Amino acid sequence: MKQLSSTLCNSAIAVLLALGLPFSAMAQSPCVNGIAAGQYPCENVDFLSSLGVNQVGGGEMNDIWGWTDPLDGKEYVLLGRSNGTAFINISDPLNPLYLGKLPTATVSSSWRDIKVYQNHAYIVSEAYEHGMQVFDLTILRTFNSSPITFSETAHYGEFGNAHNIFINEDTGFAYAIGTSTCGPGGLHIVDISTPTLPSKSACVSDPSTGRSNTGYVHDVQCVVYNGPDSQYVGKEICFGSNETNVWIADLSTKSDDSSGAKTIGLGSYDNYYTHQGWLTEDHKYFIVNDELDEYNGGFGNTRTLIWNVEDLSNPTLQTTYTGPTPSIDHNNYVIGNYVYMSHYTSGLRILDISDINNSPNTPFAGSIVAAEFLKKFVKKTKNYMHFDVFSWNTGTNSSIPKGGAAQGIRSIYAFIKNHYNLS
Repeated sequence: MKQLSSTLCNSAIAVLLALGLPFSAMAQSPCVNGIAAGQYPCENVDFLSSLGVNQVGGGEMNDIWGWTDPLDGKEYVLLGRSNGTAFINISDPLNPLYLGKLPTATVSSSWRDIKVYQNHAYIVSEAYEHGMQVFDLTILRTFNSSPITFSETAHYGEFGNAHNIFINEDTGFAYAIGTSTCGPGGLHIVDISTPTLPSKSACVSDPSTGRSNTGYVHDVQCVVYNGPDSQYVGKEICFGSNETNVWIADLSTKSDDSSGAKTIGLGSYDNYYTHQGWLTEDHKYFIVNDELDEYNGGFGNTRTLIWNVEDLSNPTLQTTYTGPTPSIDHNNYVIGNYVYMSHYTSGLRILDISDINNSPNTPFAGSIVAAEFLKKFVKKTKNYMHFDVFSWNTGTNSSIPKGGAAQGIRSIYAFIKNHYNLS
């Protein structure tokens, strides 16, 4: 993987919200000489705006999701806070607009998670007896000028607290994660095909996983599988981060199971805490972060684990990527050839995974990035050659300083000159 950008430490990107910080809104600030807004290290990402805690309803911030209104294309941030959920219109990213809040269902909590299905937000929390709130996001269209205190549209109460929620938008099932049911801590599966009438579908766990051997799932991604393992194509396959293992299960049939019978494969490694992961779009690789390997001193810098899941029954750790800082990595999300990685203390990093099989342990990655840019920006009517060179010295010795090396450029010129008889 190639590192393309390291962004806005301790904040976020574009319109990001300062996690728990009470400062006022900050204006647009491009990334210049590696710094944005006067204080945030950056590369290839500009700082557009921010809102502080006191500008989005108070409380402490904890998680974030988004919704795009299909009616007019407006974009909204759904922001988890300790005392509820805030809604912010970011259609004009330079001027984010706070619309109002949905209060917590019971008491405040440091953790809240939100996902979206068919224009409805599904909200869980670690708050006592919180359950799952359902909120019709089209109500945000009614905003006039003053922030609104909204009410939930529906409620699901067959679990109390939950750490997280995942929704498979292709199947209409929600997966509540880390509840006191289903193991406890396994997948509590809810049918949300009718968005305002959620109903329990099944409980699934594998007792050979999790720190307490209850099948505790810390995070999950479920997909309609379309990868290379042909016997599972078209089935709903879930990829879980279960504290002690990467867990792969066939949940096409929604029925209770606490024996591990639905498990296809397990991946284990020198884990500290298997936290979260995301599939590449070809369903060949599962990119995992371990939340505690840096914290416990096991590894100096951020470690990202790339699992080969081409054979679902035998996931194997293919390679690792080591980041440039010792920050703890927290969540990965994949779009196309890029993985977007959030970190505790070093903001967002965007990595190019187009050549995932050749993942270096340094930020240097050869010239494939240049080739990708040529494919995108050079007109197809022109012929061009691409030379993969590495004209940079990563180390320092008495005769060759660290930095750019012109020899590679000279050798390319000499080849072209001789080949085309240039004077």
